[in-house]
Amino acid sequence: MNFKSKLPNTGTTIFTVMSALAKEHNAINLSQGFPNYPSSQKLNDLVAEAMNNGYNQYAPMAGNLDLRLAISHKYELLYKNTYHPEKEITVTAGATQAIYTIISAFIRSDDEVIMFKPAYDCYEPAVEINGGKTIPIQLSAPNYEVDWDEVASKITSKTKMIIINSPHNPSGTIWSKEDMLQLQKLTENTNIIVLSDEVYEHIVFDKAQHQSACLFQGLKQRSFITASFGKTFHNTGWKIGYCCAPEELMVEFRKVHQFNVFSVHHPSQKGIADYMQDAETYLSLNTFFQRKRDLFLNLISESRFKFQPSKGTYFQVLDYSEITDEYDVDFAKRLTEEHKIAGIPLSVFNEKGKDDKVLRFCFAKTNETLVQAAEIINEI
Repeated sequence: MNFKSKLPNTGTTIFTVMSALAKEHNAINLSQGFPNYPSSQKLNDLVAEAMNNGYNQYAPMAGNLDLRLAISHKYELLYKNTYHPEKEITVTAGATQAIYTIISAFIRSDDEVIMFKPAYDCYEPAVEINGGKTIPIQLSAPNYEVDWDEVASKITSKTKMIIINSPHNPSGTIWSKEDMLQLQKLTENTNIIVLSDEVYEHIVFDKAQHQSACLFQGLKQRSFITASFGKTFHNTGWKIGYCCAPEELMVEFRKVHQFNVFSVHHPSQKGIADYMQDAETYLSLNTFFQRKRDLFLNLISESRFKFQPSKGTYFQVLDYSEITDEYDVDFAKRLTEEHKIAGIPLSVFNEKGKDDKVLRFCFAKTNETLVQAAEIINEI
């Protein structure tokens, strides 16, 4: 058969590559962002209870109403702001599906989408497959700060969307209130849609506050917020997330959502809704993960790697420039094969493979795993 690929430059994701390599070499896998400890037994029991109580057929297309009410309440509690549970919240098959659907609903041929590199790898293919053009803005290690003059210079009449991500994967940085105000100022009086990827909103450290797009009225009216229960409740395999947006935007989202997913696993939705009645299930995450971050960094403090402590997410970037000048992909593979520890090279998320000599490691692991990983890191 003769056909032209719609994604000719897209191969297997680095997460799949490194996890497969870790499995092949029996290495400690700190590459892919998933916990190696179980989700809450109480949550598991609530999902099972939902199954036994008959929540086994299609959920409403927008999601189980109890869950949408719980999400709406969460925004009231955290941000003194909220979304209408029937008109402005949709439950999705993870945040990735939400992101793909948002882009598919709004991006047409030759529309321009600004995104900040290093960027999570699901953004750009979704733009490309819908005929859009990515306008990259490269951020640099170790601070990954935004040059807002550069952002302003990249906005044109073709700019349809700006994708932001805070807390940021893969760098572990967070955006400040001033960053959000700058974005609000640049987009006012435009038709630019903001896609705010906030899947790590509950994992922010050192008493910092997550600056959600919904806190800024000028941004809220033009923004989609995407979120992930898998990241929040330690069960990434369930693939349950959601998105929030003003009604006029959500109407267009649901036109696409109903045909590429329609609805997602109903008993999981009901179980999560019941679990969220106790707000501590998500409010306690900052402390939980900060302890893991601090343990990991204390254990490797005498290693040859340099670092700035992660400000959010459950990832830590380590600078290996004093160890070797190898290309980060080659070094990551060698660590996996020879030292039995797997991380993620950041160049694959950068523009033109920019190599800052850093790797990303996931610390959403048991303390025993982190101790074992640190012992290896300290020997490199």
